[in-house]
Amino acid sequence: MTTYLTVTSAELVTPCLRRVWFRSDDLSAFAGSDHTDRYVKLIFPKPGVSYPDPIDVRALRGVLPDEQLPDVRTFTALFPDVADGTMAIDFVLHGDEGVAGRWAAKAAPGDRLMVNGPGGAYRPDRAADWHLLVGDETALPAITAALADLDPDAVVRTIVLVDSAAHEPKLDIPASGEVTFLHRDEVGAEGVLEAAVRELDWLPGRVHAFVHGEAHEVMRRIRPYLFRERGLARDQVSISGYWRRGRTEEGFREWKAELARAEGR
Repeated sequence: MTTYLTVTSAELVTPCLRRVWFRSDDLSAFAGSDHTDRYVKLIFPKPGVSYPDPIDVRALRGVLPDEQLPDVRTFTALFPDVADGTMAIDFVLHGDEGVAGRWAAKAAPGDRLMVNGPGGAYRPDRAADWHLLVGDETALPAITAALADLDPDAVVRTIVLVDSAAHEPKLDIPASGEVTFLHRDEVGAEGVLEAAVRELDWLPGRVHAFVHGEAHEVMRRIRPYLFRERGLARDQVSISGYWRRGRTEEGFREWKAELARAEGR
């Protein structure tokens, strides 16, 4: 479903994560959506280009030059309330880099965005003996939603990579849960999530894992460990990259397509 979101307020969750609250006249597409990784596609028009209303990006391909097509970015939708028509989206701020981060840094009440969705595929399995949640800032919204969905006595191990101690968000961890924050300013970025997963004291019983973040780290490092070395089944793991270091989202889509072709998917 395509609809408009209007900004109502915004707040900093961490120094580099800004939560923008929206209202919409129609969030009916979220009715019955219980995935904690539910995502939407935000559409950012190019300045100075005239578009039909509503914007259908697929219909515009081949009609407009590529450089005039709107930018489309994928984000996790948080706390959707169909009755009240409200929801939130957490944006990672990158200074002057990127499309969505620049918009979110200046977002003010009354600003509008067109949105498509939602989609989603993961929700913590209540039949699992324990849960593993792993990611960086881009996965924090989905991790936040997963933690909120867990039972109060759920056993969960959460590993999150952030810039520094000052960038640690407040997470509501169940009583039997643990969270480990890794800081780039102390340990770097390359391979540190994989190392932390390998060093984790593996608990007995059936695990249900959610692992998302930088694509090379997640898909080339952690995925083989979970499937080959730990022997987890496909239905025990939700794993994919949310971004690729050194690539825009368009370039990241190309990387994912190349990976799928190489793996025969």
